[in-house]
Amino acid sequence: MTRIVDVREQTVPLEAAIRNSLIDFSEMTTCVVAVLTDRRIDGRPAVGFGFNSIGRYTQGDMLRDRFIPRLLNADPDALIDEESGELDPARVGDLVMKNEKPAGHGERSGAVAALEIAVWDVAAKLAEMPLYRLLADRYNGGEHDRDVEVYAAGGYYYPDDGVERLVDEMCGYLDAGYTHLKMKVGGASLDTDIERVEAVLGLVGGDGGRLAVDANGRFDLETAIAYGERMERYGLRWYEEPGDPLDFALLAELGKHYEPPLATAENLFSHQDVRNLLRYAGLRPDIDILQMDPGLSYGVAELDRMLSVMRHAGWSPRRVIPHGGHLMALHMAAGLQLGGNESYPGIFQPFGGFGLQHEVVEGAITIADEPGIGLELKTELEPVLSGLAPEAFE
Repeated sequence: MTRIVDVREQTVPLEAAIRNSLIDFSEMTTCVVAVLTDRRIDGRPAVGFGFNSIGRYTQGDMLRDRFIPRLLNADPDALIDEESGELDPARVGDLVMKNEKPAGHGERSGAVAALEIAVWDVAAKLAEMPLYRLLADRYNGGEHDRDVEVYAAGGYYYPDDGVERLVDEMCGYLDAGYTHLKMKVGGASLDTDIERVEAVLGLVGGDGGRLAVDANGRFDLETAIAYGERMERYGLRWYEEPGDPLDFALLAELGKHYEPPLATAENLFSHQDVRNLLRYAGLRPDIDILQMDPGLSYGVAELDRMLSVMRHAGWSPRRVIPHGGHLMALHMAAGLQLGGNESYPGIFQPFGGFGLQHEVVEGAITIADEPGIGLELKTELEPVLSGLAPEAFE
C-alpha cells in the first residue's frame, strides 16, 4: 500500500519579458510540487511532480500553510483505493479542501491542482503507464487519442514590437510543424491590431480558420463589438476572451453581433462556473470553444466534473482545448479525448512546451509513452525538479 511521506514546494519565476493586452509577464511566477512516496522505482523513491500551469502567480504560501499540511496529516488510508490498494489521486482535492468555504476559486484552485496532478504523476509511474492511458482507463472507458492537435500560441507584445518581428515569430512556428496559430489583440490600437492580424493571415494564405486571436479579457462591450466588426470577414478560428471572463452578459450580447466562433473559460476554475457560463453566456455547442486549464482549476477530478456539466448541456468534450501550453494538459487532452491543446513554443520557460521527446508533425503531437507525465524529460525543467527532489534523479 503506497504512502506519501513528504511533499515539497518551490516557487519558480517564468522567463517571459512579454505582455498581452493586460498583463506584463516579466514578474510572473509559478509553483512546483514534488510528492514523495515510500515506494521505489528502479531503486529510487517514486516521486510525482506537478505545477500550477502558466499565467497565474505562485500559490506557494497556500500550499505550505494549508494544503500540504492537510495532505501529510491525513489518514493515509483516505487516499487509497480499496480495490487496488493504490493511491487514488482523485481523492486529493476533497481531502485538502476540508474546512474551505465554497466558491472563491481564483487562487487556491491552482494550489490544489498542483498537488493533485503530482499525485497523478506518481500513480501513473507506479502503474508503469503514461498519464494519458491512466486517465483514459479511469474516466473514458479506456479510449484515448495518441495524437493530439496542438496550436502555437504567440503574437505577444514585446518591448521592441513591430509587424516584422511578429511575422518572423509566426513563420518560425510554421517552420516547426505547427499548422494553426494564435496571436494577441487588444494591446495596441484597433487599426494597429488589424494590421498585425492581416500580416499573420498572409502567412497562412488568408485562411482565417488557421488563426485565432486572444484579447485576454481587455474589452468592454463596445470595443469587443468594434473588434468583431473589423475581424468577422476573416472567418477566424476563434475570438478569445473579448471581455472579462465572468461577464457572461457581454459574451451573450457580443454573440448577437459576431457570428464566427468565440472562445473562453481559461479563467473559470470550477464546474459551477462552467455551468453558469453555459447557462448565461449564449455560447453555441456546435462552434464555440471552451479552454479550462486543469492546472488552474483543482486538477483532473474537477475537469471530469466540468466535462460532465458540458455533456449535460449538450456539449462534446471535443469542444474543449485547454489553456496552458504544458505537458500536463497534453496528457489530459489525449486521455479524455478533448479537442486539442495549446502550445507555447520557446516561451514561458522552464514550463512552456512539451519536451524534446515530442515532435510537432503537421500540427499534431504523438505523446511519448514514458510512465507518468514526463516532466523530468523536459530539458529546461529538469534542473528545477532535480533540485526539489534529488532522490528521484540519483
